[in-house]
Amino acid sequence: MLLGHVFELFVKKTPFAVMSRSLLERTLSPEALDALFEDKADMQYTRELTFSSVVDLMGQVVTSAFPSVRAAYLDKTFGISVSLTSLYNKLHGIEAAVAAQLVRHTAGHFQPLIQEIGGALPEPVPGYQMHVLDGNNIAASEHRLGETRGNSAAPLPGKSLCVFQPAYQLVTHIVLCEDGHAQERSLVDPILDLVEKDSLWVADRNFCFQRFLLGIARKLGFFVIREHAGLNYNVVSKLRKCGQSESGEIFEQTSVIKDEEGTKHRFRRIVVKLKKATQDGDWELVILTNLPKTVSAVVVSAAYRKRWTIEGGFLDLTTTLDCEIDTLCYPRAALFVFCVAVMAYNLQSAIKGVMRSEHGAEKVENDLSRYFVAGEIGQVYRGMMVALPPEEWTIFRQMSLNEYVAFLKRLARNVDFERYPKAHRGPKKAKAKRHYDPDHPHVSVAKLLLARKIKESG
Repeated sequence: MLLGHVFELFVKKTPFAVMSRSLLERTLSPEALDALFEDKADMQYTRELTFSSVVDLMGQVVTSAFPSVRAAYLDKTFGISVSLTSLYNKLHGIEAAVAAQLVRHTAGHFQPLIQEIGGALPEPVPGYQMHVLDGNNIAASEHRLGETRGNSAAPLPGKSLCVFQPAYQLVTHIVLCEDGHAQERSLVDPILDLVEKDSLWVADRNFCFQRFLLGIARKLGFFVIREHAGLNYNVVSKLRKCGQSESGEIFEQTSVIKDEEGTKHRFRRIVVKLKKATQDGDWELVILTNLPKTVSAVVVSAAYRKRWTIEGGFLDLTTTLDCEIDTLCYPRAALFVFCVAVMAYNLQSAIKGVMRSEHGAEKVENDLSRYFVAGEIGQVYRGMMVALPPEEWTIFRQMSLNEYVAFLKRLARNVDFERYPKAHRGPKKAKAKRHYDPDHPHVSVAKLLLARKIKESG
């Protein structure tokens, strides 16, 4: 036993809460967080209120352990002695660079752990490390700013670009902008700085513009990006059929972009003639790529479909984690909370990586619910930290990587999947068209049920 009988009870009954807390101890110790803040913060400084205390508090809010920032503050378990107003002022002042670094820091620790424990998924295109890029608008906040109270327009507190690695299910980097109206294209320069040789970048048509495509190619990276109608290029070959996928028939041709100096850059234009129209009514999906011909058009189209994994991540952030707290109207506060939620999402992804190493990817994907995992962590954490205070967890900082991997595998083996069932829904049914009768705007449910009973009884 590591920490005695009480610890073993939590291991047996709430393995994900224990796994979560041990991962945080190794990755986000108060000393590491405060050092991160001191390194990245330009304007703010720490006096009575430490950055680590704020991260700890907001981590409990986004995992629903507390219903609001105020409720967490009033609990008085986070070592926060300043006023609630001072806490909000701290949130309003946390710089975007600090919040973004929180995401990079966690991903930088979880990725090698997932790799070491054997929980990484295969790369969608073998030989190329895939990165999925997508933008996310932070949801509109309440009309708390004086300037917004007389206006029905929804106040947008900010925008982000997220880089997601499907093999690890981690958001590895994030670019933040306090202007909710900013175009995604205006935020890509920090993304281009991340491009490495042979890395693969997948994105939707919002990122299909010459500077971005050629910027990736110049750094010897590769892209798979949906075509935007505004891109200027020339087609230099006819479409030829290359194969078939679940979505439809796949064709390919060669196209050329000229850069500002007149240099020609050749790339592949892949057309998927869909069996079923998209939500926008499109019957063709056109994908541009500079991957070599050794990567088939069928594989390229499948790689683009992997882009939806980041959409699933955004859905988890909204439904499983409270990534958007509508009372936080100031951009820096809203963006910081979003990053804390992304950090919690990465923590769950690390947990799923641990589970894959013992139970396989298919079982974890099909049978393990992020919702119930997050629920256990949020519900148990407070009580667990009373029974096992912070100083009891420092043992996990002292463990070697091999010792810690063995501990995580033991936890994973003891998980009862029936306690965390994933819901499986069938295909969506078409919604019946509703009619509106102004003379009868309401119905009595009791009368409807009575009518149904009479009809069924014959």
